[in-house]
Amino acid sequence: MSLFGKLSHGSISRTLTKVLVLIVVATIGLLGYVLTNPAKSDSFTEFYILGPGGMAVNYPKELTLGDEGKVIVGVVNRENRQISYRIEITIDGTLNSQIPSIVLADKEKWEKEVVFKPVNAGNNQKVLFLLFEEGSSSPKEELFLWVSVKQRQ
Repeated sequence: MSLFGKLSHGSISRTLTKVLVLIVVATIGLLGYVLTNPAKSDSFTEFYILGPGGMAVNYPKELTLGDEGKVIVGVVNRENRQISYRIEITIDGTLNSQIPSIVLADKEKWEKEVVFKPVNAGNNQKVLFLLFEEGSSSPKEELFLWVSVKQRQ
């Protein structure tokens, strides 16, 4: 007696055909679902500073009291929704300047030259760039530079 008992070769073939058809239909359905409902990408915000030439070099390192430091600040929204940001620039913990409202749609980029002006002479002053989502009291991202400021002669 065979492993399949009284099943004939024809009925086994029909059963296997039905199973294969079900697998193909399920695969096509799954593929259709995946194509029409792509996975959401991770959400994040890009925040960066560039030197005056638009490259990640030549950041201001030494200034004379009364002079301005200039950098390019960039924000790219990849949060899958519109967001309103604000930027604060502090020097050694004291607010120096701010950009109050930057509204960006998803995947939108903002990039501008920003100036800061140290008010005290001293070495290794921490110039901190803080990015906030509007309404939040804690920064979403932060970047910094070290600047030495000498007295004007």
